[in-house]
Amino acid sequence: MIKIVVDCFGGDHSPEANIEGSLSALDKFKDLSLILTGDESVIKSKLEGKEYDADRLQIVHAPDVIGCDEKPTDAIRLKKESSMIKAIRLLRDEDDIAGMVSVGSTGALVAGALTRIGVLEGVIRPAFCPILPTMNGGIVGICDSGANVEVTAAYLKQFAIMASLYLENVYGIQNPRIALLNVGKEAEKGDSIRQETYRTLSELPCINFVGNMESRDLLSGSYDAVICDGFSGNVLVKTTEGTAVELLLKVKETIFSRTIYKIGALFQKKMFADLKSFMNYQNYGGSVLLGTSKVVVKGHGSSKAVAVEKCIEQAYRMEASSLSEKITAALDKYDHYEG
Repeated sequence: MIKIVVDCFGGDHSPEANIEGSLSALDKFKDLSLILTGDESVIKSKLEGKEYDADRLQIVHAPDVIGCDEKPTDAIRLKKESSMIKAIRLLRDEDDIAGMVSVGSTGALVAGALTRIGVLEGVIRPAFCPILPTMNGGIVGICDSGANVEVTAAYLKQFAIMASLYLENVYGIQNPRIALLNVGKEAEKGDSIRQETYRTLSELPCINFVGNMESRDLLSGSYDAVICDGFSGNVLVKTTEGTAVELLLKVKETIFSRTIYKIGALFQKKMFADLKSFMNYQNYGGSVLLGTSKVVVKGHGSSKAVAVEKCIEQAYRMEASSLSEKITAALDKYDHYEG
């Protein structure tokens, strides 16, 4: 049985989305057990009338909620009875709990994970790795997307190793194509950190490094993961998501601008529905925090039930594939590799 704790509060659609997503995940994975943290009376009221295996669902009372506008260090120090801190404490203290999922404050989650849970042996810093769809029907990971604003070549090397293992073991991508985010594709492009990282990744036998990637090629399908600092990665992800949303709105606006367009759209209703689903980040889960000693998945603050279910699935598959052990072994073997 794989046990995961779910922080049921802190998101725009919490706790309803967290609970609905949890029940869907329980139905999908029969060897999954969940612990829901949050206001017990509220959670129980939302569960009334729903069918689920009560033997695989536990509630831990946590009356407080950490807001996204709160200072992370103060929140984890002062709000010990919050749903997020209770989840982090359970993950730290209970050996049989494999991971946690939260759609709450990113800053508080990262700070709590680092100070309360810690990192795997050999990991310098953990990194967020969200997933986006590509134009050829595949996916691409972005590592890091916000955990480390400033990086070194050593950080980026570890991000590449962890992202490659993540895509291979959780998504079944054989020999993932790893790229380095840069201002040009030539090897000499970028600052000294990017140039050093390029040389290092080129010589690393445990990853399939395919060179530099310019941001415009993120969704091309030519790459399985792009490695970057957290600042650039965060901008890259949000710009891409924002562009997709605005493009869909523009298409809708254009369709309703003329009667002939509306008539044409009726014949393409299924196509537009498929396109909307393809571009909807809710269908791709959250950002896993690679490198922590136990599995941590951060869902988008506006996650709905389907996104929460996907986040739980990510955590489940990370544990089922023994990803943490494989990261530790790879870093031990290749972190100081010099050819």
